[in-house]
Amino acid sequence: MKAVDITMPLISASHAGSRIEHDLIGNYAIPSYAYYGVHTARAAENFQLSGSVLSSQPVFIAALAAVKQAAAIANKATGQLSAEKADAIILACDEIRSGKLHDQFIVDMIQGGAGTSTNMNANEVVANRALEHLGYKRGQYEFLHPLQDVNMGQSTNDVFPTALKLALDNHILSLLESLAHLRRALQRKAEEFANVIKMGRTQLQDAVPITLGQEFLAYAVTLGEDEARLREGRLLLHELNLGGTAIGTELNAHPEYRAHAIDALRSATGIDSLVSAANLVEATSDVGVFVQLSGILKRVAVKLSKTCNDLRLLSSGPRSGFNEINLPARQAGSSIMPGKVNPVIPEAVNQVAFEVIGNDVTVTLAAESGQLQLNAFEPIIARALFANLQQLGAGSRMLADKCIDGITANKEFLEQRVTESIGLVTALSPRIGYENATRIAQEALITGQGVTELVLSSGLLTQQELAIVLSEMLTGAGRQFQEGQSAEATL
Repeated sequence: MKAVDITMPLISASHAGSRIEHDLIGNYAIPSYAYYGVHTARAAENFQLSGSVLSSQPVFIAALAAVKQAAAIANKATGQLSAEKADAIILACDEIRSGKLHDQFIVDMIQGGAGTSTNMNANEVVANRALEHLGYKRGQYEFLHPLQDVNMGQSTNDVFPTALKLALDNHILSLLESLAHLRRALQRKAEEFANVIKMGRTQLQDAVPITLGQEFLAYAVTLGEDEARLREGRLLLHELNLGGTAIGTELNAHPEYRAHAIDALRSATGIDSLVSAANLVEATSDVGVFVQLSGILKRVAVKLSKTCNDLRLLSSGPRSGFNEINLPARQAGSSIMPGKVNPVIPEAVNQVAFEVIGNDVTVTLAAESGQLQLNAFEPIIARALFANLQQLGAGSRMLADKCIDGITANKEFLEQRVTESIGLVTALSPRIGYENATRIAQEALITGQGVTELVLSSGLLTQQELAIVLSEMLTGAGRQFQEGQSAEATL
């Protein structure tokens, strides 16, 4: 097979000339340099919606190439495709999986036809590169055809969701790494703040003492729970409908094709848990796994956003707000107010979360709108899920590196707040009694005096006894912190 250099930059169509391709609608002039063909060109002309084309999703393109490669291997094994053609297709797919020719995937991510344009784009790029390996020119489809050969035994309706699941699997692994990175940053802060006592709050009112370490450990643990849910959701993606062709009846596919194709995908991706769906008709029409994954991502987004809300609140002021922690200053906060610094990193993560939540609605509506044996709206599902996974990953790393790692605590201020807080009486009530605790709380509110000051002046506890109570309170918080560390370590 003849190899052609594809590392050279593409020249403009005006200098390259064109070749004529045809489809059922008629002839179409394709730039000579292009590896895509007539079906791709019409789709690119029809769908100019999002400004985001397939080439913006290299992981998805690599997954499409892996599916085409597995299909060629299966068709070669069953004798449906000649070894010469199959090997050329396999080699072309290897190149695409390694990152070559991605600029030839030009169709908008949002498209009609249930992803047919995406599948056609892949078929044509693979076919034209395979033709070059065979020593022919692009567009000489009489020697190797995009649909008859590259798409043999396949349909968009099994290729698209299979590639989508493989790409999502890859993105989930990346997101898991990012979430773990953020969780470890929170854990480090939890250890650093283990002995920093402060007032906990319920309904934004003083409640009972807690340590800042416990507060940050809770953020780490809740993130770890989301990691576990993501790992569970990932496994559901490994059930594939490849081989079901149009509606899951395996029409036009060799009886042994499906098993060979799944084996080839396991080998190509390294995902040993890939399996063929028990019922291909159901697997082709149902997109429930994408709804579930979207729900998990929404859960991650909601928790991240809540954590960012807390960080912004705890750092508010600084002089006239909570002023409990200090976020690292990243940029000037105002064009008119000198010295103002905004919590820009948590704010940005909040906005990522808002989009993820909105995209979950998009996935839900797209899934619900499917009809009969196929869901026509998988392209928008793909775009929404890719965006969610990528932005949550980027947001998590940004939050860890540019915010969490640089947080400091106003320890003395926090301790003062504890001694002054009305909520301290809750911790003292077992020693001084509920009625006395209520009286002290009311007197503190009326006079503005501190709880500890009133307890001492009332003779309810000695200075030594009060010190013991406060020490026990801090020791108990430390014990719970250690227990929380153990729970977090198991995630």
